[in-house]
Amino acid sequence: MITLVTGGAKCGKSSYAEKVLENFEGEKYYVATMNPMGDDAKEIIARHIKMRRDKDFVTVECLRDIGNADVPEGCAVLIECMGNLCANEMFIGPNVHKPAEKIVEGIRRLSERTAELVIVTNEVGCDGISYSADTKAYISQLSEINCKIAEFADNVVECVYGIPVVRKGSLIC
Repeated sequence: MITLVTGGAKCGKSSYAEKVLENFEGEKYYVATMNPMGDDAKEIIARHIKMRRDKDFVTVECLRDIGNADVPEGCAVLIECMGNLCANEMFIGPNVHKPAEKIVEGIRRLSERTAELVIVTNEVGCDGISYSADTKAYISQLSEINCKIAEFADNVVECVYGIPVVRKGSLIC
């Protein structure tokens, strides 16, 4: 089962994604993609660790190459989040010109090893603001990732002001 959870900033995506896996009986892995650079990133990471404290997740850091995330066969995985992963593939380490293909293929490979896969992503580029060429390329790649994953996901849920809205499939919790 693959569930894509999308929405704007601080809209309840992470909380909903965790609820999807709340009743999963096996091992649950939280694949963290945020590069811990700067105070803002460290604050977000600390908040997410606090949110997961009593939820029995094993945390695995995976800043790039999501298809190679170190998780066992048959587990549940929550990936937090595609926006960070896309930025990491584009701007950290060896530059991946078109990360959408690499990330989507990695998600497909990861989904073959997992019983449940929940992917948190962001809605970007809807604000009408003019951006630099690099930012436009990032928005384009993340949009492509979101569209391609939504095509093969069983469920697509958009969180709006903390309310999960089903866009495809069914509401899990």
